[in-house]
Amino acid sequence: MPRAFEAHATIARSADHVWRILTDWPRASRWMKGIDSLRADGPLAIGTDLVFEARGKRRAARITACEPGRRLILTSTQGAVTADYVYGIEPLDGDRCRVSLVAECRVAGPLAIFGPLLRFAVRRTDGDQITRLAALVDDTPPAAAG
Repeated sequence: MPRAFEAHATIARSADHVWRILTDWPRASRWMKGIDSLRADGPLAIGTDLVFEARGKRRAARITACEPGRRLILTSTQGAVTADYVYGIEPLDGDRCRVSLVAECRVAGPLAIFGPLLRFAVRRTDGDQITRLAALVDDTPPAAAG
């Protein structure tokens, strides 16, 4: 699938902490630009649909891969457009981890000629998601041990 963008950040928090923030759907609007709300129609598992409001429209994505604490793929199909958002978390030394996002976008049929323009729009809208997620993680205290 043609790549729209790739982004990475090193975050001075544990991979588990970052995973909790990444999958805290009610808080997603704080780091996913253009998303007004997001909720899951089931558990954090492959096949679960995520319903979100964006720019006044209701849309959906599906969890198509889930390796808790490490990897999550959200796939959204809107008409002829399919987008995959591949989030990765790699533990580093101590309480640090590397977080990545690879966004891929395919346009099928006669609209395929608009693929490069759509990928540019995705990059422009979502290219700073990892930076925004890192800022939210930095502002969120770790969960209390218990």
